[in-house]
Amino acid sequence: MTQSRPFVADGAAGIVLPPPRTPAPREAPALNWGVIAPGRVATEFVKALRNHTAQKVVAVGSRDAERARAFAERFDIPAAYGSYAELLRDDRVDIVYVASPHSGHFEHALRAIEAGRHVLVEKAFTRNAREAEELIEAARRRGVFLMEAMWTRFLPHIDVVRQVLDAGLLGEVHTVLADHGQAMEPAPAHRLFAPELAGGALLDLGVYPVSFASLVLGPFASVTAVGTKAFTGVDGQASIVVTTASGAHGVLNTTLFARTPTTASISGSRARLEIDGSFYGPAWVRLIGRDDRTIDRFVPEQRDGGLCYQAAEAARCVSAGRLESDLMPLAETLRIMHVLDTVRRDLGVTFPGE
Repeated sequence: MTQSRPFVADGAAGIVLPPPRTPAPREAPALNWGVIAPGRVATEFVKALRNHTAQKVVAVGSRDAERARAFAERFDIPAAYGSYAELLRDDRVDIVYVASPHSGHFEHALRAIEAGRHVLVEKAFTRNAREAEELIEAARRRGVFLMEAMWTRFLPHIDVVRQVLDAGLLGEVHTVLADHGQAMEPAPAHRLFAPELAGGALLDLGVYPVSFASLVLGPFASVTAVGTKAFTGVDGQASIVVTTASGAHGVLNTTLFARTPTTASISGSRARLEIDGSFYGPAWVRLIGRDDRTIDRFVPEQRDGGLCYQAAEAARCVSAGRLESDLMPLAETLRIMHVLDTVRRDLGVTFPGE
């Protein structure tokens, strides 16, 4: 069980971080999963399911049959298919995890929805808000569960953050800071530099700080961005300022050009929270007073396999007959996609076919 560890400073007695309410992933009802696109992310997802949940992966589909077979052998998955269509015809599959690059999310998730499968779609949900709207409408017509796999939203330390905000421990929130930058070698063939694959920093990395700011601040009143394009024309770096109707600000950065601290903070009139890098994965949280002293800290007991929490949430929702999650509602996913569209417009970046 992940717990808060009190670390009370002078004059701060009585202000402590609450323990997370996150259910144990292994206790979630077991579903039969099919995995689309057995790449790096799918590998980490299946490892997390095997090590930390009761979920069962029963099929994997790839455009390359040999790749599917190798993945199935590695993880003892019963069925391997050389096409996504074959996987979707397997009636053992309750829910599909779409692990392809985000340029393929719309097509692959739509196929799964039309096949009557529940769907967990890797972030970023789609290339743009128009595609997101179509997926959501299709899932509602078909009556299947749909959720963005923004794994951060389901982690224990984020539940601690939610409770702190709900309890008003920080006072009035004024500023949110968050960044995510990775130093990527410039290679035209790499998907993050390929316009035809919806490359760039924003959808792959920047979605994390944008989603975090949305979680903390709620809907934005304004979104403004400046940036620098990479040599292929995709967004290489973006700095984003968001505001709320109450006057709070979020200052967010993403880049392909440098490894940044990947930290986040929430500053209020009474105290602030700091989340160590990488803030979007299982991380420490510190509650810090106005005197800059640490009042309390939360340390997650589980630092690996963080993708298990999103799978467990999906399994709980599907088993309960729910079509979306309160922790990552579809309306929230759609709002974030609209924000990302706005940022790309400010940067002058469009994808082929838009």
